[in-house]
Amino acid sequence: MTSSQETAALDRVDAQLDASLDRLFALMRIPSISTDPAHKDDCLRAAQSQADELSELGFTARVAPTEGHPMVVAHHDGPGPHVLFYGHYDVQPADPLELWRNDPFNPVIEERADGARQIVGRGASDDKGQLRTFIEAFRALKETTGALPCRVTVLLEGEEESGSESLEPFLRAHVDELKADFALICDTGAWDSETPGITTGLRGTAAGEVTIRAADRDLHSGLYGGPARNPIQVLTEILSGLKDEDGRVTLPGFYDRVKPVDPALRKAWDALGFDGAAFLNEVALSVPAGEKGYDILEQSWARPTAEINGIWGGYISEGFKTVIPSEAHAKVSFRLVPGQDPNKVWASFEQRVRDSLPADCEARFKPRGGSFAVSLPTDSAPLRAAQGALDAEWGKSALLASGGSIPVVNSIKAILGMDTVMVGFALNDDNIHSPNEKYDLKAFHKGIRSWVRILGALGETRVETQQAIAAE
Repeated sequence: MTSSQETAALDRVDAQLDASLDRLFALMRIPSISTDPAHKDDCLRAAQSQADELSELGFTARVAPTEGHPMVVAHHDGPGPHVLFYGHYDVQPADPLELWRNDPFNPVIEERADGARQIVGRGASDDKGQLRTFIEAFRALKETTGALPCRVTVLLEGEEESGSESLEPFLRAHVDELKADFALICDTGAWDSETPGITTGLRGTAAGEVTIRAADRDLHSGLYGGPARNPIQVLTEILSGLKDEDGRVTLPGFYDRVKPVDPALRKAWDALGFDGAAFLNEVALSVPAGEKGYDILEQSWARPTAEINGIWGGYISEGFKTVIPSEAHAKVSFRLVPGQDPNKVWASFEQRVRDSLPADCEARFKPRGGSFAVSLPTDSAPLRAAQGALDAEWGKSALLASGGSIPVVNSIKAILGMDTVMVGFALNDDNIHSPNEKYDLKAFHKGIRSWVRILGALGETRVETQQAIAAE
């Protein structure tokens, strides 16, 4: 792609920003909540809307059924390299609704006190706003040059927010169709509103639910309080023992294969000027509560942990009911680092629960799957091309950072044999999975422009890229 072609595409992005927002808002108005069976048709509608648009842009696109929600698969020819773009059209539930300033599925533009404008609504950042930056870049390139600088395959999933149960079976069944030179994902974040980022490491996960059962029915606490075992107390005591007073996870062998951060990488992190106090202050916290001996950045990027994500039992509605419940439940997850096996970690958790059960109690488990941590090469040709393109758009060097957990990266590597370049424009304060989720308008606008530049850079360096891939 020539510089004049790139300039024309970027000018098109600027001129069509309002129309791009309209298309994003149309997608955000579809409540594609994958975890709620009541929204099955909405998920299909969201998938079909993106497949239809990609078809209009010259892709060969289809909605591909799975055992769960459908995939969107689309292909477009180009000179090379062949890239696979992954995103997801499903979203988290909007609860609690009363905490939203507006209808979560009627997106709006809000202006902050500092004058910055932001898109507010469910899916604004995770992941509809992000995936639309990629599709809008396609549109700008096609409308100005009539082509794409790379061969592109698009895969949009509909179950990312509910466990991705159909993803790996679908990848295995369509290896020949989906295999490319490398993958691109826009489901990560920037360093800050002025500085882009490329994610090169992800923590893994192990997650699931545990239920403790005691009596065969709920009991009146006036009659049974004292002699009867209370499963809520049993469960909370077990969970409270998952960490010691220094914040270390107490499961046997949990840290056996955890390695310290490479000194050179640690030095690079120190140079970022990360403000841990400000990071906590943004969410109205002030006292670090993580593993002692590690600063906040290292806790977030390079240390494993255990978290209780939900807990319930007994009477939890309005008013009061004096019962000793028969069951208590919790959702538990572990964030893992390279060297840790999610299956072994979850098995160790189950064993801890069983070993801690008092008489008259039993435990049931519902594993929710997991993923291994990912450490990606930082010197690959695709990453260098993306980094240069981001530098050109933002006027600042893109920082290489670690992020949360994106299980599909593992799946793409294990099944398709491909590494992934992760470029995203979300910010820590985007409230993903929370009420009033937002995506800065600047992030959306410059995200589209960034993908135009990245695709152009990949196209221009295609010979070097393909040679590097062959060598690796």
